[in-house]
This record gives sequence, structure tokens and C-alpha cells, in this order.
Amino acid sequence: MKKLLLFLICLMPLCSFAQVYACRDSVPNGYNFWLYLPDDYDSTRADKPVVMFLHGKSLCGRDLNKVLRYGCIDALRRGREIDAVVIAPQSSGAWNPQKLMNIYEWVQEKYPVDTNRLYVLGMSLGGYGTLDFVATYPDKVAAAIAMCGGATAKTLCGLNDLPLWIIHGTADKAVSVKCSDKVVESMCSCGDTSRLMYDRMKGVNHSQLARVFYLDQTYEWLFEHSLADSARLADKSYGITTSILKDAYANLNKNFKPNIIDSRGKNQETNRDKVYYTIKKGDTLSKIAVEHYTTVSILCKLNNMKKTDKLRIGRKIRVS
Repeated sequence: MKKLLLFLICLMPLCSFAQVYACRDSVPNGYNFWLYLPDDYDSTRADKPVVMFLHGKSLCGRDLNKVLRYGCIDALRRGREIDAVVIAPQSSGAWNPQKLMNIYEWVQEKYPVDTNRLYVLGMSLGGYGTLDFVATYPDKVAAAIAMCGGATAKTLCGLNDLPLWIIHGTADKAVSVKCSDKVVESMCSCGDTSRLMYDRMKGVNHSQLARVFYLDQTYEWLFEHSLADSARLADKSYGITTSILKDAYANLNKNFKPNIIDSRGKNQETNRDKVYYTIKKGDTLSKIAVEHYTTVSILCKLNNMKKTDKLRIGRKIRVS
């Protein structure tokens, strides 16, 4: 009975506003995942693209609420409007391409979508997952963005078949930029890399790239591409700079708030996952903000602080 209820939650009739559903134990040999449906989704038209977000190691586990801490679903909650069906699975370790494809096919069957427009993006462990998935299914993915990751797939030649944007900071201490360099070297050994965009961002660290999920141009670039494009060329008119990353949260629509529905049908937006951090020697608000994918202004609002307040070592502050 419980499994039936969980299944039915992921098949709930559409409402007249955007919804995010937690789907647990819904896909055999898959992952638990969040599923976002835009407010104008119409199952009779099958015209919405699909965006799949793959998180990093810090969000691994069995607590699906962790996946709300940063990435595409958090971007939606902060006001980033994404005109697509969004899938945000949770892994307990390295990403498995077959399990991800099982989720996509399940969603495709239950919620008709534009199968020419599947997009994948992820960072860190999710960057690895993105490249491994795309290398395995290059004929299924219209375009992909892989940040501060690498790849473990046996062959990476399939990465040359589609528009691919790899982004990595040279100051990344968590995953060396050399990991992305090796991916590009492997692609070059396979032949034509004209569909590749590789931004090797000088001085950018690991955490800073999480801001890419909140940018307009991230989704604009993805949506420029389709499997229906005969040449499948990459639109290279886009680019990301450190100043663009700095302003990632500036243009969010504060009035856009999708409903977060858990697997028991309860609205979760009022119970947003609270995360706290203990201040250490040498910490500043800007440093804490970068490390937790947020801004100084948000930290001050969450903790009733001012930007000029002194940080006391040992104090716990809310970061999400």
C-alpha cells in the first residue's frame, strides 16, 4: 500500500502552478529524485525539454532534502524560472549512467516531453556523472554542461558528437583542473572537437562554479540546441566570467515560488532544510558564502546580522 501511494504521488494531476515532487522508490534500478513540472506543462503537447541536474559528493546519501541545498531545484526555489521538466536525482556514490537513463525513460513515459531536448548538467561528482552519462548516450542528449569534474567512462569519443561545455577553475583544490584537461585530451585523440567549449577559468575555485546553476545564460545556452539540429553545432556566442558569477543571484524573480511536495503529499516549502555552520578562525562572511553556495546578503538575512558584524569563533550561523 505504501509503495502504491509513493507511486501515485509522482503521478499526481497537474495544478495551475509549478510543482516539485519528491519521487522515492518509483524507478526500479534508478535513484530517488525531485521532479519539477512548470506551471504551463501540458501532457498533450509533449513540447517541454528535460533538464537533468547531477549533484556533487556533499549531497550524496539517502536524505533527498540534501539535493535542495544547491543546483537546479534550489535555483527554482530562489526564483530562477526554468521552462523545462527538471529531474534532480540523488546518488549515494558515483553516478551510474544506466540508472540515470532508467529515470529519464520513466519520466518520459509518465510525463510526455520533447525527446529531442534532453540536457544534462552537473558539478564535481556531478561533473563526472554528466560526462560519463553523455559519453554513454551521446545520441540521447542535446547538450551538456560539466563543471569541475572529470570522467571514468572507458571511451570518451561520444563526447565529440554533441555540444558540450566544460567549465573548471584553475584554483580548484577539490578537483584539479587537470581532470578536465585529461577529458579534453581524450576528446582530441578521438578527432573533431568543434562542438566543445572549454572554459578554464583563472583563479576560480571549486565552490564558485555552483553559481552557474542560477544564471540565465546557463539555460539559454542549453535550450539553443536540439537533437533535431542536423549538424548539432555548439553555439559559441556564450561565455561566463568571474563578474557574471558574482552577479548570479541578481536577476532572480522573487515572486516565483514553486510548491515543494514530498512523497507523502505534504507541502515542504515552509520546512526548508536548515543547515548550520560553525565559525572558525580566519572565516569571513564572503568566504562562508562562497563555500555554501550563497551570498553575504542572504547570510545576514538568515542570521539577523549586518555585513559589518564581527564573527565570533565557535558561533553557529545558518547558511541555508
